[in-house]
Amino acid sequence: MSNNLFLNALNNIAQPTPPIWFMRQAGRYHHHYREYKKKYSFEELCKDPELSSDIACGPVKEFDFDVAILFSDILFILEGLGLSLKFDPGPIFSDYLTSKNMNKFQDIDKAINHLEFQKKAIHLTKNKIQSNKSLIGFVGGPFTLLQFAIGKKNKVILNQNSFEIDFLKHTLIPLLKKNIQLQLEAGAELIMIFDSGLSKMDPNDFDNLYLDLLKNISESFQNKIGYYAKGLSNSSFNSLINLNFAGFGCDKNINLQTLLSNKNHGFIQGNFDEDKMLLNTNELKEELSIYCENLLKMDMNQRSGWICGLGHGIKKDTPEENVHLFIKTIREFFI
Repeated sequence: MSNNLFLNALNNIAQPTPPIWFMRQAGRYHHHYREYKKKYSFEELCKDPELSSDIACGPVKEFDFDVAILFSDILFILEGLGLSLKFDPGPIFSDYLTSKNMNKFQDIDKAINHLEFQKKAIHLTKNKIQSNKSLIGFVGGPFTLLQFAIGKKNKVILNQNSFEIDFLKHTLIPLLKKNIQLQLEAGAELIMIFDSGLSKMDPNDFDNLYLDLLKNISESFQNKIGYYAKGLSNSSFNSLINLNFAGFGCDKNINLQTLLSNKNHGFIQGNFDEDKMLLNTNELKEELSIYCENLLKMDMNQRSGWICGLGHGIKKDTPEENVHLFIKTIREFFI
């Protein structure tokens, strides 16, 4: 079970039509999700594998996305470490990680056992989706998770002597690797790392400290991990793409054509502006035409590895008809 367009993109094989999937494609904009939300809490939808798999399959059936995504949340890994978490409606922690309490939140085995529901959800989703669709999993980026763990109002200090670096190296990175392995063993074809808080990181810290941590992850899973970065400068992104990830997602501020031209392996995903998905039909058609025509200036070989998606997750107010329009337009332009 796999989607040929998706497999070709992962393997950097030239093809006229790109595969399509959106971050948060199973979520609040979609009536399928909203109907479930009337009966169940967000936590129940994520942690009950039967419900989670139903939610993941909904948008694939409705919009004909090429890829289904595990329905879960990046923060359950922190809950597994003992940071009490609830959603009301956004995430709320009753305690935060500090240098004084860090030892309370280091039980990696306990945390990975807590995430067994993800493994079951992947199994069920894989059995439910059509045989010509692919299935991927995801985890949160180390910096993004660390920011949530210490509290989003607090500044993460990254230096060789900070407790944050110690927590990353000895707890969070090893746990993320176990979480990735859990999802791969369950049947996910690729795991995406979503690191969406990087605008808060000093570029020097990114280049001098953080890249080595990402390298540790990327080299542990050859061609099985994609990395999405939001908020990076172009120079930092250029450093990032030299790492041995299977491919990269980019936000709306990174030039997609330049990335496709300069990549040396793997896929590039993105980066249609998610805000434009809120436009009326005629305006969206115009923006999509510009987007497609720019990419059509590249030949098929130059576009190899392209996975079509948004710069970030789809917004809750996005009209469903705009999702249909997006997918229809991409497939009409690129045939």
